[in-house]
Amino acid sequence: MKNHWTNHLSGYVKVQVRGRGAARFINRLLEQKVLVWDVKNMGTETVVFYMKLEEVQTLRVAARKSECKVTFLERKGAPFFAKKLMKYSGLLVGLFLFCTLIFILSNVVWGIEIKGASPATEHEVRKALEDMDIKVGKLQFGLDQMEDIQKELSERVPAITWIGVQLKGTTFEFQVVEKKQPKEESAQSYMNLIAAKNATIIQPMVERGQGLVEKNQYVQKGDVLVSGFIGREDNKKFVGAKGKIMAETWYKTAVTVPLKTNLFVFNGDSKTKHTVKFWDFEVPVWGFGNPEFPEFEVEEDTKTFRFLGWKIPVSVHKKQYLSKEKAVRVYTEEEAAVQAEKMARQDVLKLAPDDATIIAEKILHKRVDNGKVKMTIHYQVLENIAIGQPMIQGD
Repeated sequence: MKNHWTNHLSGYVKVQVRGRGAARFINRLLEQKVLVWDVKNMGTETVVFYMKLEEVQTLRVAARKSECKVTFLERKGAPFFAKKLMKYSGLLVGLFLFCTLIFILSNVVWGIEIKGASPATEHEVRKALEDMDIKVGKLQFGLDQMEDIQKELSERVPAITWIGVQLKGTTFEFQVVEKKQPKEESAQSYMNLIAAKNATIIQPMVERGQGLVEKNQYVQKGDVLVSGFIGREDNKKFVGAKGKIMAETWYKTAVTVPLKTNLFVFNGDSKTKHTVKFWDFEVPVWGFGNPEFPEFEVEEDTKTFRFLGWKIPVSVHKKQYLSKEKAVRVYTEEEAAVQAEKMARQDVLKLAPDDATIIAEKILHKRVDNGKVKMTIHYQVLENIAIGQPMIQGD
């Protein structure tokens, strides 16, 4: 009984009763339904036992009506422990505030390091970080996940090919890989410009070298468009060819669009759950119960706490359940044809250079087969067909 956890919570005392009639005194307490345990006789007129703190008042009333002397030998349990703590409340509050301050400072961004970037690119990255509200003095709890930061930086700074994001203690470290900028071709590169594909010349624009083609001329892949030589036969000079040869090229693509498609769409309903995780044990904080949606997707976000640079096994976990429902997308034949043309144009522009422009298109074939619209389309594209070809000086 003395080790029962409820007694430790409510508190209990060790009592000594001394005097004539000590045994009768114990019997009187039992008659009043006072719980006592570990009763021991310490002599002919002395009894020691334990009882609950909440029944001490009953003990005192009984003691006044007897000839026995009552002495409290021990006081144990949560109430007495709390009373002892109150004596050091100032020290405990100070210690708590100190630990809280250290905890908060341990989860603040105190440094941002950018490695592998030129001064110009580093300036762009720092400006993008400021726009994203990632700066010194910012609490780490309010920042996005590393993957999201990495993705957004890659979109905001065109000069980088890849950027690694790592949080070391209270310092963000960004490892940058810059795009290799094409070097300006020098006259000593001795290059011809040749046709990358069959085409009809629309506009030759020669910056350096000798142009060999004219407007409306048909050329085949590999034909020399601009020579790296200038001058007469008896007095040739190597300068290297440079320029753009805009020409009309041709693409043919086939696309298929179903008239009826089954898909899932988000309907706007959601449920968010917040939990605090201690090691592998999660304590719900907000958003109880399971989502009632029949179909949903889950987005998770976890924030890990730190103390003096070390990760502690405490984290805040957020789960957002996004409700989705089945939907059927139905196109008429005309709508499916419009979508097919859009898809075909996107496919062509992916194959052509970045500065290419579609100038004309023609549907070669269109039919509906097994609930699908199938189309074959021919495109005329305006693009630069000139590519460099190394040339030996002895040539």
